[in-house]
Amino acid sequence: MSYTSNQLHEENGDPVKVLVVEDEPKLAQVLIDYLQAANYQTEWVSNGRDAMPKFEDFRPDLVLLDLMLPGRDGLDICREIRSHSNVPIIMITARVEEVDRLVGLEIGADDYICKPFSPREVMARIKVVLRRVPPSDRNDSEVIKHGALIIDTARFEVRYNDQLVELTPAEFRLLRTLASAPGRVFGRDRLIEQVYEDHRVVTDRTIDSHIKNLRRKLETATASELIRSVYGVGYKIELP
Repeated sequence: MSYTSNQLHEENGDPVKVLVVEDEPKLAQVLIDYLQAANYQTEWVSNGRDAMPKFEDFRPDLVLLDLMLPGRDGLDICREIRSHSNVPIIMITARVEEVDRLVGLEIGADDYICKPFSPREVMARIKVVLRRVPPSDRNDSEVIKHGALIIDTARFEVRYNDQLVELTPAEFRLLRTLASAPGRVFGRDRLIEQVYEDHRVVTDRTIDSHIKNLRRKLETATASELIRSVYGVGYKIELP
């Protein structure tokens, strides 16, 4: 089952496209109604097996992804999206345990909303997440260069020796913060502020999970350990 909204356009160009992956029709329709009212273009799939084909065809700017789906679960879908795309993902689920939240964030979700929720809260979270990801055509880009490492904020790209390093939005913001001052130790509280601009309550373990994934990806590209832990304080990056 799928649903497509009218082709709505914002003042600055193409409409923001949101893919809703949710198996509860009534809940999905409520989300779609709110998204349409905000001039978002939407498509909806109710079965996990249909999520990736629709994702590749629709090319959304953001994905609202239910965790419990028929056919294929949301965590598996999130992993596949993250294997080749940095598109923001907000997971929606009835699971409220901290371990589930950490798993969702560790595999690349940008936010996590537990049912029951207010549709207005979802819309607010969407706006916050989209603000974190600069549009690809933005002209006032900031490029951070340290030797072979290049961080392009406008393109949302990281390259090392001209090799693309695929990062999630959270990992990108962490690296951008650390690379803004090589050698400086950033406490977890400071890193949380940089990654989560909406000032939500996030545990240190969440940042540790993001750092773990970021460090692994950088080591694969650079064959060296760039991010170092400072016991009891936080993290720093050491660049050649």
